[in-house]
Amino acid sequence: MLFKLLRNYTLVLIVAALASVMGGILAACSDPTARQPDAGQNPGMQETARSGGHDAHGEMHHGGMEHSTMDLGPADAEYDLRFIDAMIPHHEGAIAMAREAQEKSQRPEIQQLSQEIIAAQEQEIAQLRQWRQTWYPDADETPIAYNPEMGHSMPMTEEQRQSMMMSMDLGPADAEFDRRFMQVMIPHHEGAVVMAQDALGKTQRPEIRQLSQEIIAAQEQEITQMQQWKQQW
Repeated sequence: MLFKLLRNYTLVLIVAALASVMGGILAACSDPTARQPDAGQNPGMQETARSGGHDAHGEMHHGGMEHSTMDLGPADAEYDLRFIDAMIPHHEGAIAMAREAQEKSQRPEIQQLSQEIIAAQEQEIAQLRQWRQTWYPDADETPIAYNPEMGHSMPMTEEQRQSMMMSMDLGPADAEFDRRFMQVMIPHHEGAVVMAQDALGKTQRPEIRQLSQEIIAAQEQEITQMQQWKQQW
């Protein structure tokens, strides 16, 4: 009788110990704070950091790539300044991804397109910066953005700048790299076209109109080319 009681007591202790261990493992796995992103990080960039920017099938998560984030505001005295301050980081994002494609793509077509993107958009950035200095010599160096809630321009936040860049990690140089590159660059170009079309309807400066027309023509052509490659490849 005593032996039976001791055996049962031992079994109870073993079960309790196993329950304690499993409870700790489950708590660690379900801890909502275990993989918290850095404070102040763009939600779209958070998703990129967690997933590498794409899922197991090579499909891109576009994250913060929403054209609604590109509201340049009304055709007021600061419109052209806001356009300049938005288009510069947007171009910088395209250049960053094009440079990544030069390092990772094995297709000469993607290599050539990337070179053209870098050359054209670096030249446009230089022109935009020159206009900013010439037209707005008293403007603060901090870029501005339109705040629809306040109804006027405000200093651009880092989150807004990252949103304007629309750049993301394209992943490793694997068989799906070129597909991921195009899946991101197409909506990125569409974002530039949206801003350029907005400028055509609001700017009073012929220089901005001319640049906007060039952006639309060049990037719509590149969008069409990438869409064709996606179908062919």
